[in-house]
Amino acid sequence: MTEFTTTTWPENWQTLWQEAGFTTPSLIQEKVYGPLAKGQSLIGISPTGSGKTLAYLLPLLGKVKPNEGNQLLILTSSQELAMQVTEVARTWGQAIDLTVQPLIGGANTKRQVEKLKAKPEVLVGTPGRVLELIKAKKIKSQQIEMLVLDEVDQLLKEGQLGLAAKINQTLTKEAQRSFFSATANEVITEIQPLVHTTPIIIDVTAEDQSKGLIHHYYLDYPQRRIVDGLRRLAHLPAFQGLVFFNELSAMGNAEEKLLYHGLPVATLASDQNKLARRGALESFRQGKVRQLLTTDVAARGLDIHDLPYVINTDVPLDKESYLHRAGRVGRMGKEGTVVTIVQDHSLKDLKKIAKQLDITLEEVFLHGGALHTEAPAVNSDPVKRVKTKTVQKTSVKTPENLHTPVKKAKKKQKNRKDKGKRRH
Repeated sequence: MTEFTTTTWPENWQTLWQEAGFTTPSLIQEKVYGPLAKGQSLIGISPTGSGKTLAYLLPLLGKVKPNEGNQLLILTSSQELAMQVTEVARTWGQAIDLTVQPLIGGANTKRQVEKLKAKPEVLVGTPGRVLELIKAKKIKSQQIEMLVLDEVDQLLKEGQLGLAAKINQTLTKEAQRSFFSATANEVITEIQPLVHTTPIIIDVTAEDQSKGLIHHYYLDYPQRRIVDGLRRLAHLPAFQGLVFFNELSAMGNAEEKLLYHGLPVATLASDQNKLARRGALESFRQGKVRQLLTTDVAARGLDIHDLPYVINTDVPLDKESYLHRAGRVGRMGKEGTVVTIVQDHSLKDLKKIAKQLDITLEEVFLHGGALHTEAPAVNSDPVKRVKTKTVQKTSVKTPENLHTPVKKAKKKQKNRKDKGKRRH
């Protein structure tokens, strides 16, 4: 089974493939299947949302043998991505009698150790917790036959001194190693020392047609009124968006003010515990919240079905950050919109990133309950209305069942005698 052909799969897998509505594999799935099934180490590069998880899972799971202990280890760059990969791996693994065990930080270590005693064939985790369990000799890494680094450029940010690199060193030279990311080409020189044989590079970025239409806009809005802009965006029709911040403090401040206005929002950040992060993400996926405020922790690998908007409250720090944030929309042929809020001093930074990524930016304006591609006209006649090209139609109010507005405290009446003093 070295070529991507569903007819050679177990019957349960053929059923899963059909039930998922798949007809043909994505380009990255087709290209890496044979080499991975043959045991070759490789670097897989394809756009965000092109099906990389199944690209490595299907050929590697097909080689795992039931009841023969830990064989496949998958490292991810975040807890959320680890749980997402775990769910996919369980769906396909259980169909061929394989057990998948997540190993993430923030979860109960004793419970994880107990489950490891059952010798699950597939392990999915974050580097910190996995290395901790290897050092405690709860995972015998010498038995691992296949290693995957998902979002490899993020995992190797610390180079040879990083946790992922240390885990790699504990595996045998013969173990098969695979590295995947939309921007893995940025760290090829860091990857090569991790493999004892030269890995093949499969880059389908230029050929891949899986990405849907993504509109890239920028909105010139005062920094001090960012929360007001988010509040107005939340009332656009059918709005739901991931809202990215560069700093945790700014995110926390925005959350507090948006909740005060009664808006259905949640936060997802690295300083939250596992249950809080899982709850926020689940509420967002179920449509219970309109805006999920987050940092780059949510920029990698997360698959949120039919997400329409990504909002950047700041210009991302680099092109990789912008690319991965934008990759949350337009997945597998869907359409999406990315809006980056800028000021005069930051617009040049955004344009630089756009040039590096070869994307077209267009300015939009937020007025009249909608996003427009033309500025509002200054009109002396208040009755006469000026027609503009809109990105979204007239806004609608947030459904009452999504949130309960918070009543604002009544303002205290001013004492006229002290009016001059207070103004002073």
